Amino acid sequence: AEPAAEPAAEPAAEPAAPEEPDEWAPFADQLSKLRGILTGDIPVNLLLDFLYSRNRADLQVMKNTKSCVDARNSVCHSAAIFANALMHSGTTVDTFLRENLDWLGRATNWAKFSATAGLGAIHLGHVRAGRALVAPYLPSSGGGGAGSSAYSEGGALYALGLIHSGCGRGVQDFLQESLRNTRDETIQHGACLGLGLATMGTHDEGVFEDLRSVLFTDSAVAGEGAGLAMGLLLCGSAATGKTEEMLSYARDTQHEKIVRGLALGMALTCLNAEEGADTLAETLLLDLDPILRYGGMYTLGLAYVGTANNKAIEKLLHYAVSDSSDDVRRAAVLNLGFVLCAVPEQCPRIVKLLAESYSPHTRYGAAMAVGISCAGTAQPEALQLLDALAKDGVDFVRQGAYVAKAMVLIASQESKQKALRAQLDKVVGDKHEEQLAKMGAILAQGLLNGGGRNVTIALRGKGGFPRMNAVAGMAVFTHSWFWHPLTYFASLAFQPAALVAVNEDLKMPVMSVISNVAPSTFAYPPVLSDKPKKEAKIAKKAVLSTAARAKKLKAEKAKVKAEKDGGAMDVDGGAAGGEDAPKSGEDEDAKAEAEASKPEPASEELDNPARVVPAQEKFVSFMEGSRFLPLKKGASAGILVCKDTTPGEEVCVVAAAVAGDAGDDKPAAGAGADSAPAADEPAPPPAFDFQP
Repeated sequence: AEPAAEPAAEPAAEPAAPEEPDEWAPFADQLSKLRGILTGDIPVNLLLDFLYSRNRADLQVMKNTKSCVDARNSVCHSAAIFANALMHSGTTVDTFLRENLDWLGRATNWAKFSATAGLGAIHLGHVRAGRALVAPYLPSSGGGGAGSSAYSEGGALYALGLIHSGCGRGVQDFLQESLRNTRDETIQHGACLGLGLATMGTHDEGVFEDLRSVLFTDSAVAGEGAGLAMGLLLCGSAATGKTEEMLSYARDTQHEKIVRGLALGMALTCLNAEEGADTLAETLLLDLDPILRYGGMYTLGLAYVGTANNKAIEKLLHYAVSDSSDDVRRAAVLNLGFVLCAVPEQCPRIVKLLAESYSPHTRYGAAMAVGISCAGTAQPEALQLLDALAKDGVDFVRQGAYVAKAMVLIASQESKQKALRAQLDKVVGDKHEEQLAKMGAILAQGLLNGGGRNVTIALRGKGGFPRMNAVAGMAVFTHSWFWHPLTYFASLAFQPAALVAVNEDLKMPVMSVISNVAPSTFAYPPVLSDKPKKEAKIAKKAVLSTAARAKKLKAEKAKVKAEKDGGAMDVDGGAAGGEDAPKSGEDEDAKAEAEASKPEPASEELDNPARVVPAQEKFVSFMEGSRFLPLKKGASAGILVCKDTTPGEEVCVVAAAVAGDAGDDKPAAGAGADSAPAADEPAPPPAFDFQP
């Protein structure tokens, strides 16, 4: 799958806005803004501009990973593609893919499906050009894209859903039509996932009918996608009638993939339902099929997400130690992370004994539970538990520990991340490391640098309520244990660590805020160098005493001769290049030491939009006398509507960073440099004749 350089189709047209009564005409502008806020179009575009303009993803990390991964190893090759997509999620920067087309083209079959879908994670939220970005791979009315395979077409539909997740009105009809017009189970699988993402939480009856039609074909691959998509469509609805229908079909079918998709789909319908999900949860927990009991664990975890409900914790702990199925025990421990995500300090203590279980599946679940509940907190207790699991003798336990550590340390200070970065580099570069552990380390690199190093993982909003998209995305991400392409759902749990100030026109004015802490405290990690490491200095050769005496005698004779001639001559160590002459490298080191010795300022100004990580929020404030002040007092992160204290003056606004057309040139995010638009290239020289 190759990223599209020139789109071949026009972006999908947005549906026409409903007509308002004539008496609403004076308020048309306000209604348009309100509609943009409620549909998510305005927030998505503002955050997309932030992630693009502030992108600091270090491409050298991916280059080093690529050099350590054998392209013939499908597991690690796919993991590197996943890591790149997560690292650049929402930034629209696909430079690494464009520079490594031959390497990317080695993906085959389902790996090609995943590689194409990665474009959706990279361009997450770029709804203005979403359709055009993946147009070369989309199924055409004639039955297929030009020169593309069913795997590329299915991956493109999945990518389209990722791009429009949460605001898919513009592509819903196209995805439904694509689903109806194909009988290929690969394309159906991608279309179902894309449709579920684009219509998440909308409870659309027409979409449900289309998904049910695919489910009833009893195709294992397409049915699994349809079951998951039903859960995403009905997310948080606790629709009893539809879940009963899904449960009935799960008991009738002979395909485990379909049962697994329906089990997780039923759990998603109960998200944040609390007591409303008890009946379904009990039914699933008492079923003889371990896959349905597996779904029952997710039903409990998602229904009581962030509540720390004692009854839910007790049931999960009971099944974690008593069920006969490894998958059920793993899911039971893992879902403790969802229940305890509002009180992350309690999770390491509760799963501490489970992390020492004889069962590696239980230990893996304990690692992921800590990663989910303590995401972005950098808690020492969580890191201590994960450090022990990272030394486990089982490869997939170490995989879970690496991923969980990255989730815990995302958007934290570089001083806390440094040890993990070194550990991940060592694991990825070790040729003798087991493949599953290496896969976990590669994914951890993508998560740790997620969103161009400008995002955190947040399952709850500022008000403490669960973020539906984030919780659902994290739940499906953990399901990637069975199906690797679901790894991209982790990008739904990303939340930009941003302060975006807007005026009454919902435009970003040119302004600054102040961060009352040393700039190095929350600075970006240093960029990796592409130069080879310096070799160790060679020790000085031993000099015999006889040679030293001869050298000294020669120097004395030269000195006497110079005095007779009346000249001045530097001997042994003069400025003419003697042994003691200062080297240029030493001068550079001295300059670096001088720079480091300068006192660091106690604060810094951050331009709008600004990167503000969670731990930094308490140090950020608007400057005294600032023209724009937030309407919500004390707010220091997120999208803030500001009041203009001098409304009569002209307002300078920040230009949109992301162009609306997919064909516009993107800056190269090379080696972690600022990926903001660069200056124009110099003009070519005039024509001339070359005379050899």
